[in-house]
Amino acid sequence: MSASVAVYRNIYTEDRFRQAFGADDRPSAGEALRDQLAKRCRCSQVACLHLLNERVPVLKWLPKYKLRKWILGDIVAGLTVGIVHIPQGMAFALLTSVAPVYGLYTSFFPVILYMLFGTGHHVSTGTFAVISLMTGSVVEQLVPAPPALNSSSSEAVEFEAQRIGVASAVAFLSGVMMLCMFGLQLGFLSTYLSEPIIKAFTSAAAFHVTVSQLQSMLGLRLPRYMGAFSLFKTLASVMENLPHTNLAALLISLLCLAVLVPVKEVNARFRQRLRTPIPVEILTVIIATGVAYASSLDSRYDVQIVGHIPAGFPPPRLPALQTVPDIAGDTVAITFVGYAVSVSLAMIYADKHGYAIQPNQELLAHGISNTVSSLFSCFPSSGTLATTNILDSAGGCTQLSGLFTSLVVLIVLLLIGPLFYFLPKAVLACINVTSLRQMFLQFQDLPELWRVSRIDFMVWVVTWLSVVVLNVDLGLAIGVVFSMMTVICRTQRLYQESLILLPQCYEVPGVKILAYNGPIYYGNRSFFKADVNQLLGLTPERIRSHEKARKAREKREREAINTVVRHVPMHSFRLLCTCTHTNPPPPHTHTHTRFIQWQISCLYLFGIVAFFRKEE
Repeated sequence: MSASVAVYRNIYTEDRFRQAFGADDRPSAGEALRDQLAKRCRCSQVACLHLLNERVPVLKWLPKYKLRKWILGDIVAGLTVGIVHIPQGMAFALLTSVAPVYGLYTSFFPVILYMLFGTGHHVSTGTFAVISLMTGSVVEQLVPAPPALNSSSSEAVEFEAQRIGVASAVAFLSGVMMLCMFGLQLGFLSTYLSEPIIKAFTSAAAFHVTVSQLQSMLGLRLPRYMGAFSLFKTLASVMENLPHTNLAALLISLLCLAVLVPVKEVNARFRQRLRTPIPVEILTVIIATGVAYASSLDSRYDVQIVGHIPAGFPPPRLPALQTVPDIAGDTVAITFVGYAVSVSLAMIYADKHGYAIQPNQELLAHGISNTVSSLFSCFPSSGTLATTNILDSAGGCTQLSGLFTSLVVLIVLLLIGPLFYFLPKAVLACINVTSLRQMFLQFQDLPELWRVSRIDFMVWVVTWLSVVVLNVDLGLAIGVVFSMMTVICRTQRLYQESLILLPQCYEVPGVKILAYNGPIYYGNRSFFKADVNQLLGLTPERIRSHEKARKAREKREREAINTVVRHVPMHSFRLLCTCTHTNPPPPHTHTHTRFIQWQISCLYLFGIVAFFRKEE
């Protein structure tokens, strides 16, 4: 025995619903905006303190700092990261095409500023290989190296000042862009750089970094290529000049790689057992500097060395702001990449340790870091992969670890920096290459990505190939555009099906329930209509035949009603009105149609009865 259920409900417009149930009228858009501005612009002591705590997070977490529980981890992690910052800062300065000392500046000022304004407890900021590479391309384009330049001449000093002026201008403009994005609350824009794009981009950029360091590892002096196919042009130039390789620089590079690679592998494999990672980079730098000084490698074997590193801090000065129109386009890409990498790192470690970050506050933190540090001869900074991983594995708990990191760099700047005069540049190049280990290992994620989403796999491959074959900036743009195209295609061609909730259920004849997993808009309306017709078994011919049949039926019914109405007396209309308003069914669409048909039938019946009475 089967039971049937009939559900009747009224159909409401928004205005009728408010009238029926007494819903309050919504304020207009102008009134709502005015109320929000009035609420935000109220000035009181409580509101000012709340705003200050939100915008300067150190005032919120520092009073709650658990000294006995966290201080040891922050000290150890901060000192460890500081030791790593010294060689990496100088090495990444070479990627930026500026003197190594500016990498030390960039490892100091942004760390202090992020500690005050950042919300990521385990994020280490400073120099980052990809950002340095992108900035170096801008510097090389605007201030190309002259064919022959004496490093001790006044021309060399002016040349270095011009280069760091351009790099500082990129940092300044990047910081201003982030501050503007913070004012407009545009932190959500980082979502357009999806995880496949970021991983493919950083992995492909690692190849550019490695190829760009070959000339330093081989002791060659080659021009730096920019634009499309720059990686292949650099490789071709290196292969062409292989006969001119400096054997001493090559031997130094091989020895450094033989030490750095195995020890870094030990640090990665035994990360849980080691209290702190083995500081192999700083040990390599110290030993290489001592050997180069004792052997006079620069004068006897023409090995390129770091040179003079001034002690102390640089005087504050404005960047080369006249270059802003020339660097604006490249700075947009640098800003988005730096912010996306930093926020991604902050979110990963926030999820791991169970706290939340504020993406818009991260914009403010990195915006202030880049803007202020650019006044002290720093190039663009961001969150870094390697040092953030070290900070977490070494037991860092809060942003206070950045204070101890800065203390290590400060000691080097004030006291130890000039001792690195004889450090070979080949050692810094090897540190650059070995620091990219995590980026190269991202290829291991491809099989899992293929199983999870083949579209994301294609986004990864297209982005990687574009960055490697073309260039860093152009490849990133292609990756973002291709990713957006996949989103549009997925919203256009969503899967839809006819729903039957339970196996025992059956479809009501003439009724179909369809599920469409997405919005319906102008981009997919034609696909939606075609899919609906396919599921319902409708073809254009059947639709036209149904339309013709419906119009013919309506025409016959109108003609029948007009014919009958002419012979129906008035008391029959009164009787019909009484009958039709006695028990009207609810205004459901399907029931309402049957109700109209029932009215027409009654009218037709009463007309026939009245006609036969008249004939009698």
